[in-house]
Amino acid sequence: MRALITGVNGFVGKHLEEYLLSDHIEVWGTTRNTLNIQGGAKNRIAMGFSNEAEMIEVLNHVKPDMIFHLAAQSSVRKSWDKVVETLESNVISSANFYEAIRKSDIGEKVRILSVGSSEEYGMVISDSMPINEECALNPISPYGISKVSQYMLAKMYMKLGLQIVHVRPFNHIGPGQDLGFVTSDFSHQIAKIELGMSEQIMKVGNLSAKRDFLDVRDIIRAYSEIIRKGIPGEAYNICSGEPVSIADILTSLVALSDKEIDIVTEPSLLRAIDIPLYIGSNKKITSTINWKQHIGIEETLGDVLNYWRNRVKIEGRV
Repeated sequence: MRALITGVNGFVGKHLEEYLLSDHIEVWGTTRNTLNIQGGAKNRIAMGFSNEAEMIEVLNHVKPDMIFHLAAQSSVRKSWDKVVETLESNVISSANFYEAIRKSDIGEKVRILSVGSSEEYGMVISDSMPINEECALNPISPYGISKVSQYMLAKMYMKLGLQIVHVRPFNHIGPGQDLGFVTSDFSHQIAKIELGMSEQIMKVGNLSAKRDFLDVRDIIRAYSEIIRKGIPGEAYNICSGEPVSIADILTSLVALSDKEIDIVTEPSLLRAIDIPLYIGSNKKITSTINWKQHIGIEETLGDVLNYWRNRVKIEGRV
C-alpha cells in the first residue's frame, strides 16, 4: 500500500506520515519547493499546483493507492488578511490537482481524502448543536468559503470518476502546531514566562467560547480509515462531540506551570464574530469506521506545553 501526502511537512502531515509508516504503508510527500526537502527526508518530491504536466508526472511516478490532500492555507485569522491567497491555495490549487489526477494513469482507482473544516458550517445556533453533516453550509470567513468550495469540487470530481471522500475536522490541536492557534499561543506564552523571557502576564482573547477539540493524533487515525472505507462524494465530521471552554484550556495549561501568571484580556485578540458554542456530531463517522477518541484533552495540553517548552528553549539559544 502506498500513500501520497500533499503538504507533508505541515502540522498534520508530519503526524499522518508517522502514523502511516507505523502501519507499514509506504509514504511519499510533496512540498512546494526543494528548500522544503530537508536532509535525510525520504520520498519527498517538490511539486506545485499550477503545472499540470508536472503533477501528472509525479502521480504516474509514485502511483499511490491513496492521496491525502492536506496542502492548504489553514488559518482562519490569516484568511481575512489574505483572501485571494487563501482562495488560490485552497480552491484553485485543488481544482488543478484534481484535473491532474483525473488525467493521470491512476485517476480511476486512487482513493483521495479532501480535507475540509468545521468552518464550512459557519454560524449555527446553539439549539442546532451538535452539528451533523446535514446542517446547512453557511461559512462566515474566507477560510470557510474556501473549504466549502473544496467540498463542492470534491462532489463534482466524484461525478467525473474520482473517488474523493471529504472530511470536516473540528478544532484539532497537538504538539507541533504553529502559533495562531489557541493552545499553541497559550503554551508559547507560558514557556517564555517559565524561562524568564517575558513578564508573568498572559494576554488572551475571549475565554467564554466553548469549542470541540480533538488531538491531531486521533484525527489522523480517522483520516487513515475513512479514506479507505468512506463513500466517495460524502462528507464526514471528525470531532469529539464534547464542548470545552477556552477558559478551561487556559486554566489547565497554567496549572501545569509553577509560575504565578496574571491573565489580561487583549482587545486585539477578540474576534469580531465569535460563536459562543460550537460542537460537532461524530455519529456518521463512528458508524462508518471503527474509530473513537483515544487521547484526552489533559494529555494533549501537556504534550503541547512540553513541545513549546522545548522549542522556546532551543530558539532562545540561537
